Amino acid sequence: MNMELSGRRKPTPEKSQLAPEDDHELEPSLGIGLNAAIVAVSDNEPVALVVRGDPDAIGATDVLPFGPFNPREHRTLESGLRAWVQSQTGLDLGYAEQLYTFADRGRHADAGVATPNIVSIGYLALTQAVGHHGLTNGLWRSWYQYFPWEDWRRGRPEIIARDIEPRLKAWAEKPALATSTQPSIARGDRARICFGLDGTAWDEEKVLERFELLYEAGLADEAVRDGRPGAAEWTDRPKLGLPMQSDHRRILATAISRTRAKIKYRPVVFELMPDEFTLYELQKTVEAILGPHLHKQNFRRLVEGAGLVEPTGEVKTRTGGRPAKLFRFRREVLLERPAPGVRVSAPPSRS
Repeated sequence: MNMELSGRRKPTPEKSQLAPEDDHELEPSLGIGLNAAIVAVSDNEPVALVVRGDPDAIGATDVLPFGPFNPREHRTLESGLRAWVQSQTGLDLGYAEQLYTFADRGRHADAGVATPNIVSIGYLALTQAVGHHGLTNGLWRSWYQYFPWEDWRRGRPEIIARDIEPRLKAWAEKPALATSTQPSIARGDRARICFGLDGTAWDEEKVLERFELLYEAGLADEAVRDGRPGAAEWTDRPKLGLPMQSDHRRILATAISRTRAKIKYRPVVFELMPDEFTLYELQKTVEAILGPHLHKQNFRRLVEGAGLVEPTGEVKTRTGGRPAKLFRFRREVLLERPAPGVRVSAPPSRS
């Protein structure tokens, strides 16, 4: 499926956007950046809005919309984020929430002692990818292109058994590098927990943990670009999804984790839906976000029994099938229960 619904632009490198305007000023030791992980569902595919620039050292072109926070121009962090997204893509954000603060030293591959450390405040935004939806630049791209091992809609992804599992097990048998920040859990146990190996249950919310494990093991392309020690140990490193510039794939992984978790206890899925929809369309949207295929009747009983939707009295005619009832989100549920989400279960692990 071609998810490139709109055009291409050349974003300014993150660090240069954050440089001081006056040459005579001392270079700051700290800069504040704003990143937006904008999520939608288009044609039953979960997509993220990215902008594209010149390829970096590993050929990565995609970045999330971003820009520096300027207190002289932006009254709040969120207003600064909205201004940058509108400027770079033409999109006016709807629902948005602060996601995480990314402040690790060396987030950029070319960071040096004279380069200011960039603290990026990530935001998660949910919207609808309807046509161009006001886009002037940027494109919608399936998030499974960046994380192919997360898509369980047709069963356990082949890439796990073929490319990931044998290499993680080989990596787990190697001695850990001497460092003061070694995790307390053994490598093999982390691999089993993160990727559901050897019969361990798959946890769809561990998107970030899985990507960080691949990065630490030197299997992610970004680890090669960043000169991480584990990357040099592989002579047969497979292509594990599309890389992104800077640490934006890590930011997107964090956004996916948050979305998958939040959909279960808050009705955020309806931010991705039109005002009226069929239960089939709602199910396909939930499947797209969470990854697994869901049982049709169980899903419908769950949604209707939880009082999340109500019929509109109208129907939608589908080619080759019976007309389907149209529903809308029942907003009263927000006043009735503290956690009105779509509580679906993950599929069993099939290692």
